[in-house]
Amino acid sequence: MSSFKDFCSKKTVIGLGLGQFLSLLTTFTGSASSELAKRGINAPTSQSFINYVLLAIVYGSIVLYRKKALKAKWYFYVPLGLVDVEANYLVVKAYQYTSLTSVMLLDCWTIPCVMLLTWLFLKTKYRFRKIAGVVVCVAGLVMVIFSDVHAGDRAGGTSPLKGDALVIAAATLYAVTNVSVEFLVKNADRVELMAMLGTFGAIVSAIQISIIERNELKSIRWTAGAAIPFAGFSVAMFMFYSLVPVLLQVSGSTMLNLSLLTSDMWSIVIRVIAYNEMVDWIYYLAFAVVVIGLIIYSVGEKEEDQRRADITDEESEHDKHAYKKCPSRN
Repeated sequence: MSSFKDFCSKKTVIGLGLGQFLSLLTTFTGSASSELAKRGINAPTSQSFINYVLLAIVYGSIVLYRKKALKAKWYFYVPLGLVDVEANYLVVKAYQYTSLTSVMLLDCWTIPCVMLLTWLFLKTKYRFRKIAGVVVCVAGLVMVIFSDVHAGDRAGGTSPLKGDALVIAAATLYAVTNVSVEFLVKNADRVELMAMLGTFGAIVSAIQISIIERNELKSIRWTAGAAIPFAGFSVAMFMFYSLVPVLLQVSGSTMLNLSLLTSDMWSIVIRVIAYNEMVDWIYYLAFAVVVIGLIIYSVGEKEEDQRRADITDEESEHDKHAYKKCPSRN
């Protein structure tokens, strides 16, 4: 009964619910990017630019209204903005070469990268069961790449291997941003983070657009079919960026990326129902493998939390006895 109450705690419910909402937003942005790619619109940096502008305007206004000094040095946010822009650029670019399902599944590569970075820089310790869960998830990723090699045109892209490589590179950069954001959220300020990330993200995006996407933007015919997914992508990204720091503060980077694993399921549903496309059978098997890895990791997480709770209780009990034995100073 106590374990059930722990599972249904407010923190757990908020983490799971918010994680699934973020997963749906990820699926929506992926679908919008896939739709734009099908229409021949190749402007990945421009898609993210509006999101950064919205972040800078909304959260920057709050920072200015507060009239308080920044809790973190402004130049800490410059490389964060650069890495985040390039991560978004690569993952949106990947939709031109590979399928929506492959992008969603290969995004799971962020999980082992996050674990490695948190272990190196945040000194987070992972037990064997949690590592085993991640290994199983990576096995699912290998199956996706194997499927794309042998499925060819069935993978839904012109160059599946190139698209897969872009997604993996983007996932690695996302891991860097996730860990950095988690650190800044817990040690600086969430509103400040969003304002500065939006500001420098918009600056980097504007420079990149002027260099490599200026002609592409001029050639776009802004019909309703192009404008709606473009605007929808920007709004969904703004909501995603606004809510990610909340989940990171509550549950951490690994929980965020584990929650986003369910976006694979939503992407398959969209691909089958909305696009009437055939999904290779190995995708379902890969998703099942990823789910098994998630379960293994979750069990390890639960055991780790319980071990920490037991250690905390023992320390509290020890301190209580030590206090009773301490002679009175009065």
